[in-house]
Amino acid sequence: MNSEVKKRYFGTDGIRGKVGATPISAEFMLRLGWAAGRVLAAKEEGRGKVVIGKDTRISGYMFESALQAGLSSAGVDVHLLGPMPTPAIAYLTRTLHAQAGIVISASHNPFYDNGIKFFSEKGGKLADDVELAIERELEVPMVTVDSNLLGKAGRIVDAAGRYIEFCKSTIPSMMELKGLKIVVDCAHGATYHVSPSVFKELGAEVFEMGVSPNGLNINEECGSTSPAELQAKVLAVGADVGIALDGDGDRVIMVDADGAVVDGDELLYIIARSRADNNEGSPVVVGTLMSNLGLEHALDKLGIKLLRANVGDRYVLERLRENNAYLGGESSGHIICLDRTTTGDGTVAALQVLVAMIESGLPLKDLRNRVVKCPQCLLNVRTEQKFNYTESSLVKAAQQEVESILGQRGRVLLRASGTEPVIRVMVEGDDPQEVRSLANQLATAVELAYQENNKIL
Repeated sequence: MNSEVKKRYFGTDGIRGKVGATPISAEFMLRLGWAAGRVLAAKEEGRGKVVIGKDTRISGYMFESALQAGLSSAGVDVHLLGPMPTPAIAYLTRTLHAQAGIVISASHNPFYDNGIKFFSEKGGKLADDVELAIERELEVPMVTVDSNLLGKAGRIVDAAGRYIEFCKSTIPSMMELKGLKIVVDCAHGATYHVSPSVFKELGAEVFEMGVSPNGLNINEECGSTSPAELQAKVLAVGADVGIALDGDGDRVIMVDADGAVVDGDELLYIIARSRADNNEGSPVVVGTLMSNLGLEHALDKLGIKLLRANVGDRYVLERLRENNAYLGGESSGHIICLDRTTTGDGTVAALQVLVAMIESGLPLKDLRNRVVKCPQCLLNVRTEQKFNYTESSLVKAAQQEVESILGQRGRVLLRASGTEPVIRVMVEGDDPQEVRSLANQLATAVELAYQENNKIL
């Protein structure tokens, strides 16, 4: 049994769930802060140091206070960043020489969800053995250190400015965005006060959307998961490009001047081609099991091999490191440029695409058209109660039937989401009507099996 299976609380993307339900409660966060502090303090000869950042959802303030109290009681100093994108917290963890960074966010989920994610001192994912050590400490009675050893708390007042300068440094030093008209949708999330400034300071004309967070409207009909309003705005103002970030800023979807969505697969190809044109190319790009077959074919024409990882940025990172590669991503827009930063960063990825546009002299539409995507349909079946679809004979039979119909013309993928209570059903083929029909057929089978398993009928 591997370490991932043994974990009780940590999933592929930290700890996540509905606010108020264990473990996403104030009580648990207090203990989590203490447990993390105990583990991190044990690694240091002196006092440990942790940075904490969050997105804009209302529960973040509650969990920030609880984590701060827990860390302080374990004798660890805390540096508060306030609302900041997830990749900014990874960057600041590194540059502030902290032992860890803590992100309070549920990414693209609604406001009533929240979660916790840790970064290591190098700005990468926390090692499995460290997560397991934290979980072990959660089972130990909580004891506060002596008063003279309590951790201190302070706020990093220039956190936003530091991150803005970092983002700007990821493109050629003399390059400007003058002449570009850009619409930026921040999803009322963590990028609302930083990402528009990045593009403005580089000379672009920027139209802002989703920059009025109220704690409840994060990701609500906006951002990378709902780009319809961005598409309309791009057309209304005659913009060259639209940029849609998600609630914590680690994903990006773009919109071309005609209002068409450019997804993560297409963005990944554009960056890979740009790198190759600049002799910065790598023979390998990492996608996921969900990456469109059209991406694989387009990269193959460049002499670049697409390797597929399990869905989740953790697995993409693992494959990148295993192959000494630096560019990977997901169809959802989670793009990782390890030659620029240590984790997925929507703003940094968008900048790399803008560089490709400027250097090639081509609009986004022409750059994305080099990827001829295969028809693909993705459906979500909600499973609020426990359900192991792999043990269902009904699901197995339905999947075998769909696979036999498609033969070599397409692919079928079923997987449980690591961030939401859903089973994702993906069918890919050469005929869009057939693909949608078969996806509906398979999703119906999964839903019936779930209802039967949980006696909902």
